Amino acid sequence: MFRYVANRLLLAIPTLIGVAVITFFVLRVLPGDIVEAKLRGDGTTVTADVIERERARLGLDKPRSEQFVDWMKGLARLDLGNSMWTGRPVIEEVGARFEITFQIALMATLIGCFIAIPLGTLAALHRGTWIDTAVRVFAVAGLAVPSFWLGMLIILAMLWSIGTLPPLTFTPIWQNPAANLWQLIWPALAVGYRFAAVLTRIVRSSLLEVLGEDYIRTARAKGVIESVIVRRHALRNALLPAVTVIGLEFAFLLGGLVVTEQVFSLNGLGKLFVQSVARHDFTLIQGMVMLFATFYIVTNLVIDLVYAALDPRVRYQ
Repeated sequence: MFRYVANRLLLAIPTLIGVAVITFFVLRVLPGDIVEAKLRGDGTTVTADVIERERARLGLDKPRSEQFVDWMKGLARLDLGNSMWTGRPVIEEVGARFEITFQIALMATLIGCFIAIPLGTLAALHRGTWIDTAVRVFAVAGLAVPSFWLGMLIILAMLWSIGTLPPLTFTPIWQNPAANLWQLIWPALAVGYRFAAVLTRIVRSSLLEVLGEDYIRTARAKGVIESVIVRRHALRNALLPAVTVIGLEFAFLLGGLVVTEQVFSLNGLGKLFVQSVARHDFTLIQGMVMLFATFYIVTNLVIDLVYAALDPRVRYQ
């Protein structure tokens, strides 16, 4: 297992290099100039000399090949550079917003799992009954309702019922857990409902397939209690496809909460990424893409290790 993990981590290096190369050159061919947007974006008149000095300060006057070499040297030192817009290190810009997005993604994932796994199991065990129909309606509704629209409904419901909104100022969980959860539970519910809808359908279909396997029929013929069959044998194998969805959806949420963060006035990674694109902040975009790619790679590795924990037949050499 250790050799497998080491090989996967080594294979991640050329993957990240490829992501870095593609990201750098794609950004350089897109229209837009951060210096123009920064100095003349509000209609201010700025001389050409000021523009050129700012470009030189940011290193944009260098040939692209030299800029690329500097970018790769920084990556080799685990240095993502400084934001071209604010001048702050990219790590600080991301770190200031990472906690909000990570906590929402984690809470939404937990909510989705706590809802989807029991509902998917019930639907599979009561296939064709009203319970199955109700669960499928719940899942289809969750797929049809956008998270941001559900978030708006939650806000309107709070205004109508208790006459208040979630607080706009973020409070870290270690300072005041109650205030932190009161602010973030609502966007987590809005996102977690869709998460649960996707996962419910997968758990149901996967469990139905597993319940038709020969070893399940053998266990029933031997007189094993049905609850033991479902819990120990069927559900563990049925969760393998669900684990993939859980991991990938969690990784996606780290950069995919743009609209939800906007609805609840949260300054997270999604909002930061959109701002960096609008400002043509190449350094910040490159750094965030590399961080997202790294997280996806690590998530896929964790998924494979969870496979081995759930299914003893899975062995990695």
